[in-house]
This record gives sequence, C-alpha cells and structure tokens, in this order.
Amino acid sequence: MKQTSQELGELIRACCDPQNTAAREEFVRQFHRLIAGVALRTAARWGERSPEVIDELIQDTYLKLFADGCRLLREFQERHQDSIYGYIKVITANLVNDHFRALYNGKRGGGVPTEDINEIQYAAGSDHDGSPEAMERAVLMSEIMACMHRCTEGLTSERDRLIFRFYYFEGYTFNEIAAMPEIDLTIKGVESAIQRIKTMIRERLDT
Repeated sequence: MKQTSQELGELIRACCDPQNTAAREEFVRQFHRLIAGVALRTAARWGERSPEVIDELIQDTYLKLFADGCRLLREFQERHQDSIYGYIKVITANLVNDHFRALYNGKRGGGVPTEDINEIQYAAGSDHDGSPEAMERAVLMSEIMACMHRCTEGLTSERDRLIFRFYYFEGYTFNEIAAMPEIDLTIKGVESAIQRIKTMIRERLDT
C-alpha cells in the first residue's frame, strides 16, 4: 500500500540510521518498482536491455541512496505531495545515464537516442534506423538542440536547458521537474519555462 507523505518522511528519517535495516528493507519495498522501471527505460534508450545489467544499475541506485549516511535522502526537501517519487526518479535516471556516458565516452556516436518532441516536431515518419524519415528526424533534432542553445541565454540558461532536456527527451512531468533541487521552480514556473523555450524555438525554426 502506498504510504502518505508523512509516513514516507518518517521512513526516510529511519533509513538514515545505519542500524535500522528494517527501515531500509521497507524503503526498497516502497520504491523498488519505481527505481526498476526508471532504470529499465533509461537503459533501453542506450540500447541496453540485459536483465543482469539492469539489476546491477538498480543495486547501484540503492547504494547511492544509502551512501554517506543516506546523504541524498537527508538532503531531500518536499516541495509538494509525492515529490519524493520524482526526486528518486531523477537520481535513478541520472545514475543510469552517467553509467552509459562513462561507458561510451570517446566512442563515435555514443549517446542517448532521443524521443519525439511532439509539440515542436515538424517532420514525422518511420522510426526505423537508417530510413530517410529517421535521418530527417535526426537532422531536425540537431536543429532543435542548436536552436535551444541559442535561445537559452543569461543567468537561467543552464536551468532552462535542463528543463527542456528533462521534459522533452527524458519524459519527466512538470511535477517531477519542479521537485528537482537544481531546478528551484514551482510547477507553474516549470510549465512557463517550457512554453517560453518552445515558443522561441518555433520562431527560430521558422526564420
């Protein structure tokens, strides 16, 4: 049964006690489905579907969450109900992406295959690798990313790029992005940032 925000807060505090193995076992029970699902989907974007590799990434996620006296869990600040789920989702996805970036670093063509950006994507067609439609789509994605970097300038540029990537390429919701400590925006603020960036990109692509 899903616990309330108060109960999850108590569970997280209990996990910070290294002697409280029961609390950590309950944490795994509560969040395993989420962590496993995110690890599986994120690894699949890198072309990895091996159960052994996925399981290792899941275990690495738990090790990271429980490391240094559960530092990451202690640093979590609840911004809205259930924001802990978005927080753990981000930690899991970042760990998996970091794993494959390190693995493929220096290899030509290494990187995360991108997902559709439906609201600003002009071309549509087959996703089959090597097809003309897929090649056109790859070119479009490059143009969109270049536009995004040109459009996002000033003090908030790095944050805007993170928001854009998390929302369009990694599939996070406004709520989940707002829960990220490095974003420091409300849900409405994230939505406004997405709309602003999307409008600027459309204008650039139309010129």
